[in-house]
Amino acid sequence: MSEERDQRSVSRRGSGRWNRRQVLAALAAAGIGSAVFRRALAWQTENAPSVTAEMIRQAEWIAGLELTDEEREATAGAVNSILEDFAAMRAVDVSYEVPPALFFDPTVGVSQLAREAASAGNSASANTRQPNIAAAQASTNRAIVEPMEWSAGPRPDSSLDLAFLPVTELAALLRSRQVSSVELTRLYLERLRRLDPTLHCVVTLTEELAIRQAERADREIGAGQYRGPLHGVPWGAKDLIAVAGYPTTWGATPFREQTLDDTATVARRLEQAGAVLVAKLSLGALAWGDQWFGGMTRNPWRPEQGSSGSSAGSASATSAGLVGFALGSETLGSIVSPSRRCGTTGLRPSFGRVSRHGCMTLAWSMDKIGPMARSVEDCAIVFAAIQGPDGLDGTVHDQPFAWPWRTSLGTLRVGYFPAEGEPDEREELQVLRSLGVKLVALRPPTDLPVDAMTIILNTEAATVFDTITREKNFADLNRWSNAFRQGQFVPAVEYLRANRLRT
Repeated sequence: MSEERDQRSVSRRGSGRWNRRQVLAALAAAGIGSAVFRRALAWQTENAPSVTAEMIRQAEWIAGLELTDEEREATAGAVNSILEDFAAMRAVDVSYEVPPALFFDPTVGVSQLAREAASAGNSASANTRQPNIAAAQASTNRAIVEPMEWSAGPRPDSSLDLAFLPVTELAALLRSRQVSSVELTRLYLERLRRLDPTLHCVVTLTEELAIRQAERADREIGAGQYRGPLHGVPWGAKDLIAVAGYPTTWGATPFREQTLDDTATVARRLEQAGAVLVAKLSLGALAWGDQWFGGMTRNPWRPEQGSSGSSAGSASATSAGLVGFALGSETLGSIVSPSRRCGTTGLRPSFGRVSRHGCMTLAWSMDKIGPMARSVEDCAIVFAAIQGPDGLDGTVHDQPFAWPWRTSLGTLRVGYFPAEGEPDEREELQVLRSLGVKLVALRPPTDLPVDAMTIILNTEAATVFDTITREKNFADLNRWSNAFRQGQFVPAVEYLRANRLRT
C-alpha cells in the first residue's frame, strides 16, 4: 500500500477532511469492515445496470488495493456475476427469526434411528472382538465401531494383490503376522515411487517417519499390544494436513517451502491408532481442482484424465493401491468428486464431527476432513479413529459414532435423487429394493439459490488469503485470483443473507 494512498482524504460535511485511516475507522464502527469494498461499490452501482472497470477503480481505495486495468476488467466481470446472485437471494422471503448458519450443529434434530443406533453401539462396546477404537481414545463417547466379522485369510500370492486389499483384510494379516508393517510399508513406498511419475499424486514421501512407525507397530503387535485395525496400516495425508518435520505445501507455489511446527489432530490420532504415514499427497492448489505445482494429478483408471479434486492425490493413490487409505478434505465436493472419478469410497463427514486443527483453512464454516478408502467399512474404521473433539477446534461436538451393522436392511431408509424424465428403475435401486430397503425419492427445493454457498466459500476464502490478493502473489493460482478479488466485493449484509438461506 503506497503512502500516497494511505494519506488520501475525503470531504465530510461539517467536519473538515478525514484521511483514509479515519474513514476506515468510521466504516468499521458502522459494521463495514475495511477488508471489503462494500458501500463504496454499492454507491457506484445502485443505479447502474452493471459494474464497470471504472467503478472498480473508484472503489479500490477502501480495501487499500491497486489493481491493473486487466485485473479491473476481470474483477468487474466477477462482481457482475454475483450481483445476480444477490438479487436472487433477496427475492427469498426468510423470517427475521432465522439466524445465519455460520456453524452447523449436527446435534439438532437427531433422529430416533440415530439414537437407537447409538444405544445399540454402546451395548456392543462390551464385545471383546476387535476393533473397538473407542478404547484408545480419551474423549467420552468417542466411537463404538463393531465391523462385520472378518478373520485372517491366506496371504495373497502376489504383492500386487496385497497392495489392493482393504484395511479390514490388511489388518487381519498384520495381526496374524502373516505380513509385517515394515514389509507393507516398503511395498507402498516402492509403488509410490514407481507410479507417481504417471499419476503425479505425491508431494512428499515420509519414508523415514514411515519406517520408524512401521517398526514400532511390528514390535507392539508382536508383544500383544494391539491398538486396533489401523495398527501397522500405511496411509497418505492430503498435503493440507500438517505433519511436523515435513513440508505442508497446500499444493500452491507460494507455500511450496512451508514447514509447520505442529501436527494436525487427525494425523496425531491416526498415529495413536498405530497407522503408518507414508506420503503427503497432492491437492489442487489451495484446495481447488487437481492442478498443483507438480502438474495435474491423474485418474489411475484413465491416466489421460485428471483425478478431479481437490483431494486429488488421496483419491488417486488409494485407487491405485499406493496406500491402504488416505485422508482428504471437503469444502464443496473435494472428497465426493475425486472419489467418484477414481472409483474410491469417500466419506464426507458432517460439519462438526472431525477437528480441522492443523489443517489448511479454506472456509471456516464449511471445511471438513474425512477418509478415502477402498470400502465403506474401511471409511467407518478410519472415521472412528479421527472423529470427536480435541479442545482445539471449537466447532467439533462430542457425539458418539455407532455403526450397528447387524441392523436389518429392511429397517433402513435410503434416499435417492430421481433421474430427470426417467423411471426409477436404475440397477442400483433394484438391488436395494430386493434387499428390503425402503427407498425415498428426494426432491430438494428448487426455489433457493444454491449459488449462495459459493458466495460464502469465496468470501471466507478471500479473507483467509487476503495477503495473497494484496501482494498479488498469484503464482500458479489463476483459478483463485478472480474468486479472491470477487470475495472482496461481497457486503457483510449479503454474506449474512447467504448464511440465512443456508439455515
